[in-house]
Amino acid sequence: MPVSPHNQIPGKDNLFVSQDRLLLPLSIILQSVLGILFGHVYDQRIYMATGYLVGTGQNPYIPQDLTAVFHNPFFQGMTSIGYPPPWPLVLGLIYRVFYVPAPNLLVYNLAIKIPVIAANICLAYLVSAILKDMQVEPLTRRKAWLFIMFNPLLLYTTAAWGQFDSIVAMLALISLVLLDSGKPGLSAVLLALSISFKPTALPIILVAMAFLIGKSLSQAFRYAIILIVSLLGFIIAPFYIFGWDLTPIQAHWNAHFTVGGGISLLSFYELLKGSYTLPGSWWLVSLIWIPALALALFGLRHGVDGLRNLLSKSVALVLVMFLTRTWLSEPNIVLLLPFLVVLVSLGELNPLSLTVIWSVPLVFTVFNTSPAQLLFPSFPQAMEPILRWSDQYRFKRLLLRSLLVIPWQIAGWYLVAVCISNKNTTFRKIQ
Repeated sequence: MPVSPHNQIPGKDNLFVSQDRLLLPLSIILQSVLGILFGHVYDQRIYMATGYLVGTGQNPYIPQDLTAVFHNPFFQGMTSIGYPPPWPLVLGLIYRVFYVPAPNLLVYNLAIKIPVIAANICLAYLVSAILKDMQVEPLTRRKAWLFIMFNPLLLYTTAAWGQFDSIVAMLALISLVLLDSGKPGLSAVLLALSISFKPTALPIILVAMAFLIGKSLSQAFRYAIILIVSLLGFIIAPFYIFGWDLTPIQAHWNAHFTVGGGISLLSFYELLKGSYTLPGSWWLVSLIWIPALALALFGLRHGVDGLRNLLSKSVALVLVMFLTRTWLSEPNIVLLLPFLVVLVSLGELNPLSLTVIWSVPLVFTVFNTSPAQLLFPSFPQAMEPILRWSDQYRFKRLLLRSLLVIPWQIAGWYLVAVCISNKNTTFRKIQ
């Protein structure tokens, strides 16, 4: 329900704008400090290596020993990047612009985070703009803006860790706004780009199609065509344009389906078996999210109408995929945060559920030894002894990590039930 005019406080927006002049630079400085000092030892060095390979005209999907290039032992025994071409192309551009003229790993580390930090800030203003358009009072918009600008999980996994899920979230959210605004063509292109960065936004396709089918079958068909063509352009075309060999991809096409762990139900697997690699044909279990999504589609049988409905159904279907995957990384949850904060600000979701969704994964990272692994760029001498020390408590650490999955699963399925339901249950807004 829109907020009534009497809840609008005259001059409140002007006051907040003046405060932004302090808080915006503060967030940028905070993220920049996190960006230059920290970076995940696995992900960030692969991003650095990928930037070099793309920037020098090589295939980023063939792993190489780049110790001699970066003069750092951590670049020995590298694996290749596991994401579609858009992010490797961005990394290649960053390498050419930043590392070639000034070959410094810390500067390069921060440069890789620049698009991510920019996406974080854009997300905060995008959420605020959406809520303003929905006539939400300034104070609530303000808290939503602050949530995105300073949320610990978001800053930890993006500015510090180096993951780019906020780019995925920003593109997906803009695509839904455009879809609701009657611009399905551009919406399809941006959703395809979002999925091409990371396929975590895949379930949103189903929501968008349900929205358009309720309006016009021909519109839905055109949307699907534009989406498919865009996906082919973003994911397949670069291999032919840059002459990258597809053989490594074809040989390991199911690599992401052969592991079990992260903040998923199979987190206990490593505790029991000492490995997160699934044996034999167990990788088929990792496809259970596909029939789970098919069942969730039943919740869209009455159609999807309006932006808030697009957001709530997207949250539901993305969560269904997340909750049934055999591997889920903590940074992936960033995709949900802007969607959820809008719905909470509108009073459609309980604020406590949002808190559980982001805080439990943040604690999970501690028992997953992620904080120590972020010391790779600036404090590698401290990282290795901390990891050795944590390995002494491996069983207890993995047990606590697995137990944390339980409250996250409960909160996740609760949100699925609320978001997919046709009942318009309204909770107290953020005050």
